[in-house]
Amino acid sequence: METASLLLQPLAPFDFGASLRFLREFPATAGEQIVGDDDLIKALREGGCTVLALLTSTGTVDKPELSCELTADEALDPPVLAAVEDRLRFWLGLDDDVADFYGRADPEFSEVVRQLYGYHQVKFPSPVEHVCWAILGQRTPMRVAQTIKRRLVEAYDNRFEVDDTEVWAFPDLDQLRSLGADDLGSLVGNQRKVGYLHGAFEALADVDEEFLRHGSYDEVRDFLLSIPGIGPWSASFVLIRGLGRSEDIPFEKEAASAASRIYGRELDEDEFRQLAARYGSWQGYWGHYLRVASL
Repeated sequence: METASLLLQPLAPFDFGASLRFLREFPATAGEQIVGDDDLIKALREGGCTVLALLTSTGTVDKPELSCELTADEALDPPVLAAVEDRLRFWLGLDDDVADFYGRADPEFSEVVRQLYGYHQVKFPSPVEHVCWAILGQRTPMRVAQTIKRRLVEAYDNRFEVDDTEVWAFPDLDQLRSLGADDLGSLVGNQRKVGYLHGAFEALADVDEEFLRHGSYDEVRDFLLSIPGIGPWSASFVLIRGLGRSEDIPFEKEAASAASRIYGRELDEDEFRQLAARYGSWQGYWGHYLRVASL
């Protein structure tokens, strides 16, 4: 076994406990990490290497710091370490400047800020994983989608055993692309979704993740809409929760219901958009906070 250590410094304020609370309740990745009282264990695939990460808070909300102990069966060379650090920072939103977001809060939203102070949006670990989830979850009960995703995860031996518990990494894109139609069909059990997934894997292989994270919002949205099986709602979902792109938020049932609960009145689309506009490039973050606070 190879080991290495990282010291991650999130932008303040950052409450690691809030991240852990969210992960305990997030059904799309339920059972895919070990969430402790003050630590987190996650397996990742980066650079063709499966890595186990143990993260522990060693700082405070206003002076945050995360200690990260890494374990792998292969050498943890500098490119792999850099990729793992980038993935962890991305997944846990460590570079999100929530202080700027909080500075835009309207009076009614200020209570939500107080309640979730220091929470950085926990995303899907990668856009590949989120696109897969978006396709698997279409017109499918949550438990069924979870079961199918678990089969996909366990198609490869990307796992570690931690205190008699298996921790699995989601397959990387090369692994997913290697699945033939028959193999994928036996895992998914739905030929329409098999076609969508194959199309998604090929589309994602032709694009740089940096473009998805930082390219023109409209161009990234257009790219997502070009993926088989990804429509307007799924594209918005991936932009916000799979890429951290908060520049826009769609007016849809769940977002409108969450906003109405927090603001104490039924919001029509005009008022919803007026409120969202106050948050500028943080609109998606505003919507995510509304949902988390209204659960």
